[in-house]
Amino acid sequence: MLDRIYVSLIHYPILGRNGRIISTAVTNLDIHDIARSCRTYCVKGFYVVTNLPAQRDIVGKVIEYWVRGYGKKYNPSRAEALKLVKVKSYLEDVIDDITNVEGRKPILLFTSAKKRENSMSYDEARKLVLEDERPILILLGTGWGLPNEILEISDFVLDPIRERSDFNHLSVRAAIAIILDRLIGEEVMK
Repeated sequence: MLDRIYVSLIHYPILGRNGRIISTAVTNLDIHDIARSCRTYCVKGFYVVTNLPAQRDIVGKVIEYWVRGYGKKYNPSRAEALKLVKVKSYLEDVIDDITNVEGRKPILLFTSAKKRENSMSYDEARKLVLEDERPILILLGTGWGLPNEILEISDFVLDPIRERSDFNHLSVRAAIAIILDRLIGEEVMK
């Protein structure tokens, strides 16, 4: 039932501090921690999206070390989590890959720390995750968030995790763990 959930961490296109479109740097910690959260909640795949070849090479080297290199022997559970990671140049490549695997285009679930018009509550999103048979791709931004061009192609917008907090600046690693727990919770155990 839940074997059609995907996560994508987008490094391009991303909003910069000044509101312009930028590419952000991939961090080793994000790769590891998000992969571990994805594995814990039985997510089918975790995509790192960056348009920069050098950044894709870095992700490839991290995966190679932990999945096929010495890291696999050193920490087998880390290797198991990092098997979920794929690196793509653009979001369109991710959508195409999931469509090829699943036989249909995924539902795009936009996330943001800001409240957006017509956003979906976690209860509504959980119902979607549990009842809809289509694949679901959770979109996570880096930098200052996902731009409008991604919002415009998304099917749904998820409520912010802590929209009324006076400090709303979770790491993306913490955010996806909370999001997955709210959307999936213990359902993966059933």
